[in-house]
Amino acid sequence: MKMPLPILSFGFFLLVPMLAASADLVPGSMQVQWDAGAEACPARQPNPIQVHRYNLRTIILREKLCSTWEAPFMYLLIGGNRALLIDTGDVADPNLMPLETLVMSLLPGSPAKLPLLVVHSHGHLDHRAGDRQFEGLGGVQLVPSDLDQVRKYFGFADWPNGSAQIDLGDRIIDVLPAPGHHPAQLLYYDRNTGLVFSGDFLLPGRLLVDDWSAYEASAQRAAQFLKDRPVSFVLGGHIEKKRSGELLPWQSTYHPDEHTLQLTKDDMAALPAVLRKFNGFYTEAGPYVMENGLRILIVVAVAAVLVLALLSIGIYRLIRRRRHRARP
Repeated sequence: MKMPLPILSFGFFLLVPMLAASADLVPGSMQVQWDAGAEACPARQPNPIQVHRYNLRTIILREKLCSTWEAPFMYLLIGGNRALLIDTGDVADPNLMPLETLVMSLLPGSPAKLPLLVVHSHGHLDHRAGDRQFEGLGGVQLVPSDLDQVRKYFGFADWPNGSAQIDLGDRIIDVLPAPGHHPAQLLYYDRNTGLVFSGDFLLPGRLLVDDWSAYEASAQRAAQFLKDRPVSFVLGGHIEKKRSGELLPWQSTYHPDEHTLQLTKDDMAALPAVLRKFNGFYTEAGPYVMENGLRILIVVAVAAVLVLALLSIGIYRLIRRRRHRARP
């Protein structure tokens, strides 16, 4: 069936701004096969970091599964005046994980390298263990991951409201507070590529909800911020699923048929409604898996105590009964 010309014309004028916005983005490629690790890893990983160039100035780094089962992603964004590294991974020892050496080799400039700003998606150790490799280096500024330092550096006077910007030189990165998984969680939106760097806030895996009300409010703010902005992909901090959607075993160093890293703007837009379905412990809602590990641990601990108490009562009664029977 053919559309009437007025409807086609109207649709075209609606589509033009969307096409223009997308055309303004610097393109890149997510055609990459991430290292799957192994069930029995070698004693030492010879090349512990996998490098993928999304484009010439956007580089995705991943610590390989046989170096750490966390296998976190890190992101290096290069601007005209300085570069930005988001997260420093799970391994501190530069002999095992030469992150600083690799990052410096990827920065333009010789012999003097482009200045580097190091920030974090949040303060959990698997995203900041490599910080000490960058401490005290000339041309490197490291922003600590605790809430006070994050608020101070970015100038968040009304945390978690508002946003901040990082100017890399012809490349602006918007910074959004997003507590809920971690008190100092941040999201980064790159106006240059339309990429959203979401850390553990949104990823193809378990969404660990530490503070539900903060998480849900953060998801609403993020969805609203991105509503009228072009988004190429949402890139998180880990992959914990197979392509089928099945969760990979916890702490596994082998990820066969791994899910893609990239999620979509629609995935972020749906997150507030999904979080409202969370029961406070463990909830699966479509492709989303939400859990509160501390509460689950408490429930398991209480259940274990109750079972132990019941066993103790049963054993005590059995002993009394036998003693009673044994009396003359």
